[in-house]
Amino acid sequence: MMLTPYRDALALPGVRSLMLLALLVRIPKTMTLLALTLYVVEHLGHGYAAAGLAGAAMTIGAALGAPVLGRLVDRRGLRPVLALTTVAEAAFWFAAPLMPYPVLLVGALLGGLLTLPVFSVVRQSIAALVPEDRRRPAYALDSMAVELSFMVGPAVAVLLATGVSPRATLLVVGGGIVLSGLALLWLDPPTRGAGEPAGAVGPPPSRRDWLTSRLVGLLAVTSAATLVLAGTDVAVVAVLRAADQVHWTGVVLGLWAVCSLVGGFAYGLVTRPVSPLAIVMLLGICTIPVGLGGAQWWSLGLALLPAGLLCAPALAATSNAVSQLVPSGVRGEAMGLQNSAITFGLALGAPLTGAVIDASAPVWGFAAIGLVGTLLGLAFLLVESRRRRTAPDAPSPDPRHAPGPMVSP
Repeated sequence: MMLTPYRDALALPGVRSLMLLALLVRIPKTMTLLALTLYVVEHLGHGYAAAGLAGAAMTIGAALGAPVLGRLVDRRGLRPVLALTTVAEAAFWFAAPLMPYPVLLVGALLGGLLTLPVFSVVRQSIAALVPEDRRRPAYALDSMAVELSFMVGPAVAVLLATGVSPRATLLVVGGGIVLSGLALLWLDPPTRGAGEPAGAVGPPPSRRDWLTSRLVGLLAVTSAATLVLAGTDVAVVAVLRAADQVHWTGVVLGLWAVCSLVGGFAYGLVTRPVSPLAIVMLLGICTIPVGLGGAQWWSLGLALLPAGLLCAPALAATSNAVSQLVPSGVRGEAMGLQNSAITFGLALGAPLTGAVIDASAPVWGFAAIGLVGTLLGLAFLLVESRRRRTAPDAPSPDPRHAPGPMVSP
């Protein structure tokens, strides 16, 4: 039956509860940047540049802290890291309404360094609970859950900030994150598989052994995917604003998100290996001509459909590939590095697209960000092809467990 891959994945012990909890605990995390932005602008009375600086401080902290927290999970276990980051999150979000702006910047940076590692922990737990030959539908479900979280979280943040107050929104976000940390502590999802050592045994594998050029390239491709996604967000708003149809922004982005869900669902049903590189390059290629769809909201929405179908598959495919390229003893650090790559792409995509739009016209934002994503994928394609010619990988003993081709679709 068509849904058999999903049923098989969800039937594995611990997967169903992990997926359900992951959907819920991610919602407060998707509210953070928007809640902080609205607080700085509406409550403190600063401009959007100051708000963006606060968000950038938190983003930089999160990108730097993710691999460090992942390494702590590998060496010390999940519970100590969850306890530490839950306390740190509570300290920041409950104290943030009392901080003047300069102190808030420092607090946002430190809060980002010790952010609750919800996203990377879930991906690491999927790799521990699901055999390699069933991870594709599992990571597809995870990417769809992420999409749903981002559809709900920012909307709730705006509703609270405008309907109650920006200050109260910070407290709600903090409370939600603390509950998320407590829920993860209660569930205590495994970070090692049944046949893998439960804790650190001996020295960890050397980074020279697992942080290969192939993995670095895959992280770069991951950044390329999120760079395209963040840039598309900005370009949609700019095009609709120029056409005096900005009130349709939610509808267009909603259509884009629904397409992403459909694409993620289809990706999980594919039985043959799918190259994450091919998906990300197609995402960039399909984004380039979106601006030619016209300034009407409905034509822009239709032009976004092909790229939208590739959003969730791009993130699912890269997560699946990372989980299979590294040994279990460093999986937390590797997932933390992937989280940093995702964060880097998101942080770079918006200002890069904005700069292009300011220098030309809104429609060129799509072309620029799509071209950058495509060129990054093409650069890795050339590197990977050269690596295969000079030092091909050893063949996998079981083709069902192969991580999938990185070059050929």
